[in-house]
Amino acid sequence: MESEKKYFVLAYYHFTSIENPKEEVKKHQKFFENRDVTCRIYLSKEGINGQMSAFFEDANDYMNWLRSDPRFADVVFKIHFYHEQVFPRISVKVREQLVALDAEVDMAYTGEHVSPQRWKEMLEERDQNTLLLDVRNDYEWEVGHFEGSTLPELNTFREFPSYAKNLKNTHDPKKTKVMMCCTGGIRCELYSALLKKEGFENVFQLDGGIINYGLQEGTKHWKGKLFVFDDRLTVPISEKEPAELISHCIHCEVETDLYYNCANMDCNELFLSCPSCAREKQGCCSADCMEAPRVRKFQEATRPKPFRRLSECKENS
Repeated sequence: MESEKKYFVLAYYHFTSIENPKEEVKKHQKFFENRDVTCRIYLSKEGINGQMSAFFEDANDYMNWLRSDPRFADVVFKIHFYHEQVFPRISVKVREQLVALDAEVDMAYTGEHVSPQRWKEMLEERDQNTLLLDVRNDYEWEVGHFEGSTLPELNTFREFPSYAKNLKNTHDPKKTKVMMCCTGGIRCELYSALLKKEGFENVFQLDGGIINYGLQEGTKHWKGKLFVFDDRLTVPISEKEPAELISHCIHCEVETDLYYNCANMDCNELFLSCPSCAREKQGCCSADCMEAPRVRKFQEATRPKPFRRLSECKENS
């Protein structure tokens, strides 16, 4: 491992019954004491959904510690390397839902897990009856996606249950082969179940998500980069292959993968911009935002990080 890449970046989730999520939060916080770790981990009665970065020894200790609990023995960790921590602090919290959906989901309906190798083969075999469904947000899809993928037109994924019902109006549930993907796999667990409940018989989900595909199969049939919810914001899906740019600056249309939070504090919109336009617009997404009364001072950076309020960077709440 290259000396400058001394941190592991872990992505993982596991559905399992947790009787007392608050107690699990306390256990995690205790374990992280005096360790070189930053993270964003959610626990609920449904299970765990975690993203973290840690010095490689602490990361290995954590993976072994978590798997030592029989409930988490089968957790699969997807691992990247990075030169610094990618979260501002340790955040371990209880959530009612691991994925915000506001709908009851019967996990017995979950779609068939497909390995990255088989996924690649299915991409090459697909026909007019195959729907390649990318269940991420539009700003995630914009910087990178599989060739020919469909992005559901939704304002939020709380609307997915309605989308699943309406999809029957345009696609035959018995004939359509649905291939579903997301960043790390957790969203597909729920959304595939909703589709199957609506009568779609052939629903397949990419095991381990796009992260796992990049680690196992590289960039074949993939265009662009991967949006991640940490300080890196966008990363290549494979560290062994160069990543092409497919996204564009909202101001001048030049190719870029740099995201900024609008400097207008009452907007804070995440938007793509080239460094030149970001400097010229002082970090704002529009002319109106430049004239707004509450505008943060623009701070130039080679790789901008997401803006966080001071309160978000304090110790655990």
